[in-house]
Amino acid sequence: MRVRWLGRVPYREAWDLQRALAAGADDYLLLLEHPHVYTLGAHADRTHVLVDPSAVGADLVEVDRGGDVTYHGPGQLVGYPIMTVPPGPHQGPAHVHRVEQLVIDALVAVGIGSGSVGRLDGYPGVWIGADGDRPRKIAAVGVRTARGRTTHGFACNVDVDLSMFGHIVPCGISDMPVTSLRAEGLDVTMDELVDAVVAASGALGAGTPALDVQRVVGAAGEVRGRQPVPLPPSAVPPDAVPPDAVPVALGRRMARAGIDPGAGLPISQRKPPWLRVPARTTGSFLPLRRDLQQRSLVTVCEEAGCPNIFECWAEGTATFMINGDRCTRSCAFCQVDTGRPQPLDPGEPDRVADAVAAMGIAHAVVTCVARDDLADGGAGAFAETIAAIRRKAPGVTVEVLVSDMRGDPDALARVLDAGPDVLNHNIETVARLQRAVRPSAGYARSLTVLARAARTGVVTKSGIIVGMGEDEDEVLATMADLRAVGVSLLTVGQYLRPGPANLPVARWWHPDELAALARAGREMGFAHVQATPLTRSSHHAAEAAAAAGLAPGALAGRPTVGSPG
Repeated sequence: MRVRWLGRVPYREAWDLQRALAAGADDYLLLLEHPHVYTLGAHADRTHVLVDPSAVGADLVEVDRGGDVTYHGPGQLVGYPIMTVPPGPHQGPAHVHRVEQLVIDALVAVGIGSGSVGRLDGYPGVWIGADGDRPRKIAAVGVRTARGRTTHGFACNVDVDLSMFGHIVPCGISDMPVTSLRAEGLDVTMDELVDAVVAASGALGAGTPALDVQRVVGAAGEVRGRQPVPLPPSAVPPDAVPPDAVPVALGRRMARAGIDPGAGLPISQRKPPWLRVPARTTGSFLPLRRDLQQRSLVTVCEEAGCPNIFECWAEGTATFMINGDRCTRSCAFCQVDTGRPQPLDPGEPDRVADAVAAMGIAHAVVTCVARDDLADGGAGAFAETIAAIRRKAPGVTVEVLVSDMRGDPDALARVLDAGPDVLNHNIETVARLQRAVRPSAGYARSLTVLARAARTGVVTKSGIIVGMGEDEDEVLATMADLRAVGVSLLTVGQYLRPGPANLPVARWWHPDELAALARAGREMGFAHVQATPLTRSSHHAAEAAAAAGLAPGALAGRPTVGSPG
């Protein structure tokens, strides 16, 4: 069983992630918090919602689990066991019983007396004082079992705003109150309850499952599963800042993720031989640069300082970057300029398509900067660019490397409706390092974007950067998660520090280690894994697409767009 702490995740994203994992065969226990939301079970009584949820800052979502209406919010631990159960008419109730037992065992472990917490006949969930005259519900349980796979689960109140339950009839029960650990006088942190749930999760199956625990920094910045390191002097601004000192904010994020900000490789350290790339401006390099400049087109090859630019441009290939050259985010690994973006250029989609046609490209790769300033996150420009390539270069296969578009399913649908052949979205790093490496994104959100895309049948692809402080087990766990949500194509490459303001390199991964990751990925079922020191998201993209069953281009032997992105 793979146990994942995901931090604070919007309800609809978590629901889509559950459904993607339930479609597979691997067992998961997702642990998380939600922003304020009321959820209605399949047979809920809508009159049990007493106010307009938006008036109290909450969302309302109708779901396919059992039970009535309930509330989720900050300070409440939500657990979704996604697992295979044996067939049979009694497996649904048996699974509910196992989930209840998991919560009971965890609550006993954090200090509630074993005689005080238990079940209440006729009322699913976990109760305090069930044997007395004032039972109080501390955890709701609502599940769904379909085709032998379970979704939904439990919600246990740690230090939640109990007044939010006053706007509904919780679980349809009007005469018994809801409580929390805090209300019961227990000073228990979310960390402590998460640890207790992980330890008790053997209740979900026979014996103790093999747990693959991966934690991520929570919404409040706390680290789960790995102790923060003290901020060393190099992370505090002295009178004379050392040349390799990272910015203070980045140093704090690194420390919270368990990385010593002062322990990285010196930026001046010579790279190992497998990372040294000679500058070559032969072949098509200079003509391609002139052509792109004349067309006022931007490539991620230049903007991100890709080490493969000489190889790819000499072969006449590049990756187009649309929506401008300024990103609204500031990821710790990235060289792309951050700042106030310019308005979108309405002529850019046609210019990209003209370049694709003029260059005789067979497989075109289009990426973007993140545009959180736009209502659709830049999805419209992607759709227009795909459509323009279809018009002006029929037969070309199109790969798009998208941002998460803030998790907006409608924005993603607009891109997918345009018909790309490959939808690429990079998860970038392991769960633990997400907040340090890309503070405006999230592990669960990236998995959800990929899951939503894979569900439509499009070929999905993702990439991981190594050398930022992760370990091998974390990388393998991330690869397993990507495969579990339907990702077919994977790239893994070495991180290279663009400058002193960026995250330090933690270590150089040897080519043999990356080759081992590639073998592991193929064993997991990826159609194609490219893992070398210089691998980037779009490097040899046509080869990966072909491995997924796509036939790039109408003419064999035509060049491909696919420099790193």
